[in-house]
Amino acid sequence: MAAGSASRFGSSKQLAEIDGTPLVQRALELAVLACGANTILVVGHDWKAVIAACDPLPGFFLRNDDYADGLGTSIAQAVRSVQHVARAIVVVLADQALITAAHLQALQTAWSGADDEIVATAFAGTTGAPVLFPRGCFGDLLTLGDDAGGRHLLADQRFTVRNVTFEPAAIDIDTPEDLRQIARSVRN
Repeated sequence: MAAGSASRFGSSKQLAEIDGTPLVQRALELAVLACGANTILVVGHDWKAVIAACDPLPGFFLRNDDYADGLGTSIAQAVRSVQHVARAIVVVLADQALITAAHLQALQTAWSGADDEIVATAFAGTTGAPVLFPRGCFGDLLTLGDDAGGRHLLADQRFTVRNVTFEPAAIDIDTPEDLRQIARSVRN
């Protein structure tokens, strides 16, 4: 997911770089390593520049014109595009710069294949993205329209939630200072 306007960041956060690589390109490359050509990049704010930062673009891209309404609209659009062919989706956020392809693969490996089993990332005493939502969640995800994403499904009694611990997921980039700190830690 790379559609937001990054209002707290002050510019197109997806295009901010760590070691010369835009955040969106880093996230997309990891997703492709884990999911191959089944990768979908959802863009919105500054979409032409975001797509250009990923050129050549593996997989597919979707433009979310409703990105200002929140992350949920991007998830809903992604689900709408794959609901008839996918067994699950893995939601990856471009601003979680320390996510690894191995972690994304671990989420997929942990999934039993059941339509009622969500596999979420556990970090800092909570659970969240990256997260694998099975087909059984698609109906709920299609109705998203705010910035909460699918977090409410993690507490929904209809679903079993399996967690894969990955503490670096706790670190995301919301401000330029966050980016500077993460860039320093990546270099060290």
